Amino acid sequence: MWRPALILLALSAAPALAVESAPQRSARATASLAADVAAVAPGETFHLGLRLRLAPGWHSYWRNAGDAGAPTEVTLSLPEGVSAGRIAWPVPERIPYGPLVNYGYKDEVLLPIAVQVPASLRPGDSFPVQAEASWLVCEEVCIPEEGYFTLTLPVAVRPVPSPTMSGLFEAAAARAARPAPWMAAAGATGRQASLTLSGPGLTPSVVQDAFFFPHAPGTLDNTAPQPLRWHGEALTIGLTLLEGQRPEALEGTLVVRDAGGQRAGFELMAPVAGPAAAADGLPFARALIFALLGGLILNLMPCVFPVLAMKAMALARLSGEAKRQVRLHAASYTAGVLAGFAAIGGGLLALRAGGAAAGWGFQFTEPAFVASMAWLMLAVALNLAGVFTIGRPVGAGQALAGRGGHLGAFFTGALAVLLATPCTAPFMAAALGAALAMPPAPAMGVFLALGLGLASPYALLGLFPGLARALPRPGPWMERLRQFLAFPMLGAAVWLVWVLAQQVGPDGVLWTLAGGVVLAAGLWALGLAQGGGRGRAATAGRIAAGIAVLVALALLPRLSAMPAIAAEAEASPGAEPWSAARLDALRTAGRPVFVNATAAWCITCQVNERVALRAQAVQDAFASRGIAYLKADWTRGDPAVTALLRQHGREGVPLYLYWAPGAAEPAVLPQLLTESAVLGALGGP
Repeated sequence: MWRPALILLALSAAPALAVESAPQRSARATASLAADVAAVAPGETFHLGLRLRLAPGWHSYWRNAGDAGAPTEVTLSLPEGVSAGRIAWPVPERIPYGPLVNYGYKDEVLLPIAVQVPASLRPGDSFPVQAEASWLVCEEVCIPEEGYFTLTLPVAVRPVPSPTMSGLFEAAAARAARPAPWMAAAGATGRQASLTLSGPGLTPSVVQDAFFFPHAPGTLDNTAPQPLRWHGEALTIGLTLLEGQRPEALEGTLVVRDAGGQRAGFELMAPVAGPAAAADGLPFARALIFALLGGLILNLMPCVFPVLAMKAMALARLSGEAKRQVRLHAASYTAGVLAGFAAIGGGLLALRAGGAAAGWGFQFTEPAFVASMAWLMLAVALNLAGVFTIGRPVGAGQALAGRGGHLGAFFTGALAVLLATPCTAPFMAAALGAALAMPPAPAMGVFLALGLGLASPYALLGLFPGLARALPRPGPWMERLRQFLAFPMLGAAVWLVWVLAQQVGPDGVLWTLAGGVVLAAGLWALGLAQGGGRGRAATAGRIAAGIAVLVALALLPRLSAMPAIAAEAEASPGAEPWSAARLDALRTAGRPVFVNATAAWCITCQVNERVALRAQAVQDAFASRGIAYLKADWTRGDPAVTALLRQHGREGVPLYLYWAPGAAEPAVLPQLLTESAVLGALGGP
C-alpha cells in the first residue's frame, strides 16, 4: 500500500520533471520530449510528443514539406512489448518562400505520438523512454538540427494526467486532422485536377475558405491557387498537377476555415476517375464577352421562337414613328430583358447560396411554373386575337402604330427572357459556369451581359433609330398580322403542356387544360366587359376574369405535389436511362458510351434529337460499333443529372458526351448538333 502513495507524493512534488525531458536549445529552436501524463498505467494509452518552440521568423515542416524542406522525424526507443503509432500531424499552414511554397509550422508545435502500455507492467515499475529526433528549421537559410531525449515515467494503478502538459496535448489533438465526414470524388484533365466534396455541413455560409494539402510530395503545384466553386451542398476545389503527374488517387488533408475564422483539418482520399470538374471559370472580362455573344446567338435558338410573335408586333409598331419614340421603345424592351436576366440571375444565386442545386433553366423543372407559362402564352394569344385588350382597345392601322406601349415593350423583353431560359446557346455554357463560381456582384454582371446580348438587335434601333424607316409602313395589315401571330403563341402553349406531360403525366395535363379553359372563359368575360363600356355588366366581367385567374392559380399547388413520372428513355431508339452506376459499369466493361443530358422543356434538345440523334446513319453507327446510348433526363431537375452537368462545367442542358472505348475522358460535343457532327465525334461514318 505504501508504494502507490510514495509515487503520488513524488509526482505532486515535481510534476514538471516527470513529464518533459531536458530541452535541447539553439538560437533557432528549443526542443524537448513531453508526455501528457505524469504516470502511465498498465494496458492504457498515453501520448508522447516532440515539442518545438521556434524563434521568431523561423519555421519547421509538415509531413509533406512542400516545394523545399524536410519533415520532422522522431524515432522512439521503448521498453519491450510497447507499441507506438505515427505522428498525429497538426494541420499545417502555407509558408511562401520566394517563388516556392512550403507547408509547416511557426512559433510552437507539438507532434504527438500515441503509445500503448503493455498490461504486464506493474504499479511501482518505471517506464523509460528514449527518443532521437531530427528537424529542419528555415528562415533565410535552412539549418538541420537533431537531439536525443530521455524521459522516465512511473507506473501507477491508473493514468495520472499531467497538470502542465495535458493542455498542450489537448490543443494539439484539436489541431490534428480527423476523418472527413463527406463523400469525395476526384478527376483530372491534363494538368488540371479537381476534388469535389458533398455532404451535410458544406455550405458557403459555413465554409469560408478551404485548402487541400497533399500527403505525397511532387504531385501538385503548390504555388497554384485552389479556386473554390459551390453547387448546392457540394464543393469543388480546383487543383493543378505537376507536369507529367496523374496520381491514382488524391490523398491529403483538407483544411477548412469557418465563418468564425477557426481552422479544422480533415483526412480524405479520393480515387482519380474521369475528367476534372470545372472549379474555376473564365476571367471576368472574357466571361462578359462570352455572355454577350451567347445572348446574341440566343436570339436564333428555337427556345426564343415563341417570342418572335411579340417581337414582330413590337417592330411593326415602330415603323414610321419619330426617332424619340423608336429610342424609347428600344430602351423599354432592353430594360425588360435586363430586368428579366437580373431577376433570374439573382434568384439562381440566392437558391445556390441557400444550398439548392439550381442551374440554368431551373424554373422549368417545376411543373407549376410550366403550367403558369402555358396559361400566360394562352392569354397572350387571346389578346392578339382580339378576345380582350390590355388597356384601352387597340384599333388597326395608324392607331396601332401610334400607341405608346412602353410598358408592353418592357414586359415583352422580360417574357422573352423567361422563354429563352430552357436553352443554352454556344458561349453561354462557359459564361454561366464562370458566373456561378464568382462572387455575387461580378456574377450579376455576367447575367446582365447575357441580357444585353439578347436585347442587342432591338437595342440597335435605339442607337440608330433611322433603321426603323426600313420597316413596312403602318396600315390595316398590322391588325391582320396581330391576329395571325396569336397562333405561334398557341403553339407555345401546346409545347408547354407537352412538357408537363413528360413531368407529371396525363393527370397534370388534365388539370392544366382545365385551368386554361377557366382562364380563357374569364378573359372572354373581360373582353365583353371592355366592349360594353361601363356599368354592372362591365364590372361583372372584370370580377369574372379575376375569379378565373384565382381558380387557375389554386390549381398550381396540386401540380407541384404530383410525383415525377419515370423518364421514357425508350422514346429515343436504342436509349436506356442514365445513371452514374450504369455509366461506370459500361466503361469498366470497355464499352463506348454516348450520354445525352436533356430535358423535355429544352427545345434545342428536342431539335437536336430529331435532327441528329435519331438520324438513321447515327443509329446505325451506334448499333454497328456497340455504343451504349444513355439518356440523362433533367426535366424535373434530377440532382444526379445536375451533378453530371457540373462535373463537365455546364449549368444547363443540352450536354452530349462520348467515351470512346477505353477512354478516360469524354469528348464533349457542341450544343447544336448535326448528323455529321455526331458521326465525326464517333470516329467517322
